[in-house]
Amino acid sequence: MFKKLLLILGAQTIAAMLLAQPNEPPFLSPVPKYTFSTTLSQQEAELATNPLLARFRDSRKKQASDRYRPFYHFVSPESTLNDPNGLAYWQGNWHMFYQAYPPEDKRQHWGHAISKDLIHWKDLPYAIYPSPERAVFSGTSLVEENRVIAMYHGTQVGNMVAVSEDPLLLNWEKVTGKAVIPLLKETGFATPYSVFDPSIWKKDGVYYALSAGRAPKGADSKKFGTAYLFRSKDLANWEYMHEFVEGDRFTQIGDDYACPYFWPIGDRYILPFFSHMSGGQYLLGDYDKVNDKFVATNHGKFNFGAATPSGVHAPSATPDGKGGVIVIFNMNPGKPTGEWNQIMTLPRRLTLSGRDEILQEPAGDIESLRYKSQTVAATKLPANKEIVFKQIQGNAMELSMEIDVKDAPALELNVLRSRNSEEYTRIVFYKGRGNAAGREYRLGEIPVLMQKGQTPPAPGNTTPPARLSLISIESAHASLHPDVKPRAPETAPVMLANDEKLNLRVFIDRSVVEVFVNGKQALAVRVYPSRDDSTGISIRSQGSDSELISLSAWQMKNIYED
Repeated sequence: MFKKLLLILGAQTIAAMLLAQPNEPPFLSPVPKYTFSTTLSQQEAELATNPLLARFRDSRKKQASDRYRPFYHFVSPESTLNDPNGLAYWQGNWHMFYQAYPPEDKRQHWGHAISKDLIHWKDLPYAIYPSPERAVFSGTSLVEENRVIAMYHGTQVGNMVAVSEDPLLLNWEKVTGKAVIPLLKETGFATPYSVFDPSIWKKDGVYYALSAGRAPKGADSKKFGTAYLFRSKDLANWEYMHEFVEGDRFTQIGDDYACPYFWPIGDRYILPFFSHMSGGQYLLGDYDKVNDKFVATNHGKFNFGAATPSGVHAPSATPDGKGGVIVIFNMNPGKPTGEWNQIMTLPRRLTLSGRDEILQEPAGDIESLRYKSQTVAATKLPANKEIVFKQIQGNAMELSMEIDVKDAPALELNVLRSRNSEEYTRIVFYKGRGNAAGREYRLGEIPVLMQKGQTPPAPGNTTPPARLSLISIESAHASLHPDVKPRAPETAPVMLANDEKLNLRVFIDRSVVEVFVNGKQALAVRVYPSRDDSTGISIRSQGSDSELISLSAWQMKNIYED
């Protein structure tokens, strides 16, 4: 057997594998790696008996009994995960890559899963292994007609490019076998850019790439986020151009543009990214293709507070082919449990409304998971009275409801509620409690921003300006466990028109709660109820009456069970 291996790999390669340690150059990984055929039928046959996939299946079975392991949110088959990477659609499948940590080598490799519908994910073997880089960090992918390009950060060497052209993207080849944009220390010269998480796209036959960073551009050399632009004709040789983003007056001092993605959305462009200081965000704007600049005109957030604990983390994004963008995030844990405890959010579809508004809705065939439907007829919600829906129970559910909040200043929905409210996760809508629209002084009392359908007041009128509403998830009472780290209230702005009803879609999945509001806003937190009876639902109208127009509830299937 050893002689046969020598013939296949060569004596020098075998010697290097035997002598190299995972944390020393050339950073070879001890994780089993396989080369696959190049037709779909052959690949499917090889995967059916692949030892790594058998190992994954065994690991999923062993961990399935963990009460906090989600049913329909993606979880790594073994060990933990970190950033999602290179989300792409290729030859009939959605491909999601992610930073994976194999048990025998805790350095980041790119894990890999595929889905027909963005909901039911199937594990594939690890895709990209370390060497020459120490660890395979975050990056993006670009789908071309005959291949998929992955560009990512290889720690200790720089930004790397790998390509794959087989049906299931199982075989990857690294362009040049080394970093195509090396770290600054490797160049031997001072450079005006940093080398970190890259993003890649193509324009007029030329490849463009961003490299994430931040630079001392503020007063007293305070650091601001920036992204450095490169271009290449062949993926191997890259030329530095300039800083890419103009007009970012939205992000904070100290933010950076990690995990950047740059894609068209409607007739504009969006740049989702992750700040290691303040979490997932996006810039919206226009692509100046003449000067190769992104001119930012608006901004939004994907999490509302620090990413840890228990919060949304980094994005992975790709066009949906219909003018929108599909984005998915990893979520951080808030309690020590099994090593699996980082998870993915549900995928979201981002679309452009008007010029500056981004809409967010669940993406994929989430409806296919529903069973055991229950409904609640229209009913009045008396002021200051909690209504418990005793017939609706569960910790893996979807709720869809429409509510006429009327004049109530707050509407409270409690999920994962124990019988006597020892534990509950509180979702609260605060009508008109967000920021005001500001004032345009040149126009007297007229607010800068009006709600849809609102008539501007006449000059001299003292009608107060329109205000945003707020949606909040509060997890301080979600668990009695002493080692749980709840988030401060995750609170996001949402603008509803005067006559617009409140529509909530709430996804509960064992240790995660995600809320979508009128297709306009989304937020999520991790929670860890300790009690077996923390499965209830209740609603309360604060201050004055509201009206529940409809409520539908479904239990949700486990995507890892046949």
